[in-house]
Amino acid sequence: MSSLLKDLYSPAFYERLSNVLAITIPDFDKPKFIKEIFTPDFEAKELKERMKHTAKVLHQFLPADYSQTIALLKKLINQLRIKGIGEDGLAYMFLPDYIETYGIDDFSNSVEALEFVTQFVSCEFAVRPFILKYGDDMIHAMEKWSLHENYKVRRLATEGCRPRLPWAMGIPALKKSPAPILPILENLKNDPSEWVRRSVANNLNDIAKDHPQTVLEIAKRWLGISKETDAIIKHGCRTLLKQGHVEILKHYGLSDEGILLSDFKILTPEVKIGESLEFSFSIANTNQTAQKIRLEYAVYYKKQNGENTKKVFKISERIYPAHSKTAINRKQKFVLITTRRFHLGTHQISVVINGAEKDKMSFELLV
Repeated sequence: MSSLLKDLYSPAFYERLSNVLAITIPDFDKPKFIKEIFTPDFEAKELKERMKHTAKVLHQFLPADYSQTIALLKKLINQLRIKGIGEDGLAYMFLPDYIETYGIDDFSNSVEALEFVTQFVSCEFAVRPFILKYGDDMIHAMEKWSLHENYKVRRLATEGCRPRLPWAMGIPALKKSPAPILPILENLKNDPSEWVRRSVANNLNDIAKDHPQTVLEIAKRWLGISKETDAIIKHGCRTLLKQGHVEILKHYGLSDEGILLSDFKILTPEVKIGESLEFSFSIANTNQTAQKIRLEYAVYYKKQNGENTKKVFKISERIYPAHSKTAINRKQKFVLITTRRFHLGTHQISVVINGAEKDKMSFELLV
């Protein structure tokens, strides 16, 4: 069985889909639909290309009147639910893509469609062109979504307007000023759904990369509202914590005063790709009182141009007793994955204690 994501769009998938389309669309021509899908270049298409291709072919079988089309897409989703297929399925992302592609000039019908479709498959990518085109009007619609009874619609309200949503088109205006989306986050800070709350945290983390002071002010304002809201803020401040942002460290009572690093050793000074770097160190709390210690380490990966890029990894965050010493041993894998490429040569690693970077040591990455 194929493990390629693009093969979600398989003959079996289109057989199931066309059977439901035959129920949904009057006079649907199944053989023609299948023929139009499997063009000579279909096999060469990647996941996103197949998704867009599916939306484009489907467009040929739907009414020219967009409002009628949306009514049929709703019927299609209802039929898929009756048959128990497709819910939250990646392959059905062609439905949001259809709205993005063919409904961009029909604001009111598309807003209604996005609200309905996202309850079947997430519309977080499809909503962004509407934010770019309609600005505040789309944000206001999303603010209404943040009060919706369905948690998937509420999540769309915050996930769709993230200033730096991964793998999605950017929203320059929201990077410049996140003010329009702050009311959405306020509405969702106590949401009963963990999925929604995590999206709020990710949105805050995006904002923190451009406007750390805004997130710090929110952290102070939300502090102690509930344990769930405290967790949102902590996760939303993760980039600031990794950067050692002074004010956020102070907010969480993290100081390196009286916390000493010793015995820092690289146990595998030469590491082959596919293996792990192993290192150890000890930390001592020399203070008269127990202290909260956030332990991290930073790897300086060598880039193709010979410079290094820093990535911080969290080890733990907990209370250490007064006058205690603790030994730490960790491994960092250098296993190739599709989103990461390693370059041979000298790399570095350091220990970070409560945001303060300590000793830095070098190691060699080999073939």
